[in-house]
Amino acid sequence: MINITKPYLPDRKKLNEYIDKIYDTAWLTNNGPLVQELTKRLEEYLGVENLLLVCNGTLALQVAYKVLGIKGNTITTPFSFVATTSSLVWEGIEPIFVDIDPDTFCIDPFKVEDAITVKTTAIVPVHVFGNACEVEEIESIAKKHNLKTIYDGAHAFGVKYKGESLLSCGDATTLSFHATKLFHTIEGGAIIFKNREDYERAKLMINFGINDSNLIAELGINAKMNEFQAAMGLCVLDEMDIILEQRSEIWDYYENALKDHVQLQKRHLQCTNNYSYFPVLFESKERLMKVKAAMNTNGINPRRYFSPSLDNLGYLKPKELQTVSGDIANRVLCLPLYPSLPIDKMKEIIDISKL
Repeated sequence: MINITKPYLPDRKKLNEYIDKIYDTAWLTNNGPLVQELTKRLEEYLGVENLLLVCNGTLALQVAYKVLGIKGNTITTPFSFVATTSSLVWEGIEPIFVDIDPDTFCIDPFKVEDAITVKTTAIVPVHVFGNACEVEEIESIAKKHNLKTIYDGAHAFGVKYKGESLLSCGDATTLSFHATKLFHTIEGGAIIFKNREDYERAKLMINFGINDSNLIAELGINAKMNEFQAAMGLCVLDEMDIILEQRSEIWDYYENALKDHVQLQKRHLQCTNNYSYFPVLFESKERLMKVKAAMNTNGINPRRYFSPSLDNLGYLKPKELQTVSGDIANRVLCLPLYPSLPIDKMKEIIDISKL
């Protein structure tokens, strides 16, 4: 079976060397030396400060909301993985959906301001498929209305905007390091804060609120990354150049073969590509389902990211549906993309996509 992605497994010998270090120290968790090393190396690699590693990307969102005091409601997108919305609801925050741009698939900044109410405390946009949303317009609106911005950057590892890290935008940006992601720690995530004070509070929060004096100084939970996760992350980070080179070759191969047959996501002109996903947009749901069925018959498993549009979730209060998001969710399909994808399967995927 050719799945939408295949978790990247780094050099086994190098991973074993890191695991040997864990056995030597018997330090398994609680901000161990490998977590500290990975934090430093990720800050250097990404060009950011105030990066806090956590055990998964959903808790990254929840901790960010808590640290920044997000309450009431937030403006967000219905075109994303469910965690963007469920994390808000879990924290007692009401998601207010704003429709997306039909070409970029990111939240439409021109619709954000009209959705703001007296209860709105934040905007939570998503860099969909690693494509930067209109951060300058969003930041301008947030400043005008005194709102916080938390960017869901789960897809945007390593992406640069105008030569700087896209992950430095807003009051916070969260990352997912799930095994299916471009960079992973098996399970894991991170929060990048603008302000050092927020970082320091979050550092307490993810360890039950316990400070260096072993006193409970803050309301907290357990969201710590462990040493085995960090070991995997360090090994994957060592091989990021290889990963990106191989993914870019596949991405370019798809683009050249399909650009005249399906609609492709419009990339932000001032944003680099991390080649994390390759979404294609068909002219109808019927054609998408025909293509998907043909791929499944041939042992290929693309994914309908993100269907259904999140404004259809049953646990939300009924509201007006966002028509563009619903339409795109019905017609978009992400093709398999990972470094070891065989060339013959790529050709087969392309041929079926043209049906």
